[in-house]
Amino acid sequence: MYIPPGFNTVTPYFFVDDAAAFVRFLVDGLGGVESGRSLRPDGAIANAQVRLGTSTVMVSESSPRYPAMRGSFYLYVEDAGASMTQALQHGATLEMPVDDMPYGDRQGGVRDAHGNLWWISQRTVQAPYDH
Repeated sequence: MYIPPGFNTVTPYFFVDDAAAFVRFLVDGLGGVESGRSLRPDGAIANAQVRLGTSTVMVSESSPRYPAMRGSFYLYVEDAGASMTQALQHGATLEMPVDDMPYGDRQGGVRDAHGNLWWISQRTVQAPYDH
């Protein structure tokens, strides 16, 4: 099995209204890097790839066949507080303030303008999660 560099076995794929604005949030609000974009004949995004840390996500403009969908995502970052501030400065709304969690993460949550939840998490211990 071949998986392209930067992608994982499971790769999130967003269908959103105003995909261009969503890509801007991924880049400006969450620190992503856009690595590719193709457009439909009407100029809307057919497919964009944005790298968030070690993962790539894909984005397309919603359509009647593929309507906008919301999701919830766990995003590991170096500094949860700084990442939270950045997301809020770029249109996210606060879901949960950053705090130390009993499972070894410093974490908070935001909701982007497209309705997705982002659990911004900084691992504070060099250990796997307890089961």
